Amino acid sequence: MALTLVTGGTGHLGQDIVHRLVRDGHRVRVFARSPGTRSDVEWAIGDLATGAGLREALQGVDMVINAATYSPIARRGGVRPVDFFRSPSAVDVEGTERLLSLCQDVSVQHFLHVSIVGLESATLPYARVKLAGERLVRASATPWSVVRAMPFYYLLDSMLSNLAWLPVWPVPTTLFNPVDTSDVADHVVTCAFDGERGERAEIGGPQDISLVALAGQYRDARGLSRKILPLALSQAKAQGMGFVVSRGVRGRLSWADWLRRRYPATRDAA
Repeated sequence: MALTLVTGGTGHLGQDIVHRLVRDGHRVRVFARSPGTRSDVEWAIGDLATGAGLREALQGVDMVINAATYSPIARRGGVRPVDFFRSPSAVDVEGTERLLSLCQDVSVQHFLHVSIVGLESATLPYARVKLAGERLVRASATPWSVVRAMPFYYLLDSMLSNLAWLPVWPVPTTLFNPVDTSDVADHVVTCAFDGERGERAEIGGPQDISLVALAGQYRDARGLSRKILPLALSQAKAQGMGFVVSRGVRGRLSWADWLRRRYPATRDAA
């Protein structure tokens, strides 16, 4: 049976991808800095940022799903001034380049890379790093696919939670369509095994929603009493910050339904 290696397999999206692969009967090896709790996958221990353990992890692998990334904003759940000036590239650029080179050495048959919608217009350093890594994939001799996704609900939840202490939330009015990792994982696994290659349909959430409405739904789901201050944002600035509406596949889980699952106790108390 073919063996699939998942990098980033312990992250939010990676866990969803691994779950679907195992559910569908695929052999799975997860590349991570430390082993997880699942006993129905193989664990390959190493670090994409340094390359430690990577060659060994690729032995016997037919397909790689590269869901690994390093976003300081996502890790801390908020933006700091430094994020407008630099973002680490050891995982997303150097790590991707190293991974692609080793994939070619061992004749991996398919390299599926998870990326982000709207990178060409985005100006944040993390987006530039992601675009550089994606371009390496597109130039690779290994058969590849690129799946771009919109921002994830869990990240928005984390960022909004860091605003919860403020009595007034300044929020742009721009539209976008964030998505849940479960829907992205479904799309990624479909693209991994449908026999097609190259640039695949990008995926976003089912609903085009303004950040103001999104923040309002979050506030209500948390049972908070906060004033939301709408801020006008030009299209160019919105795109520069990654706020776009995706074209392609739409997920099924709405932001409102995700919030109901995330905060059931708050909803029931209300």
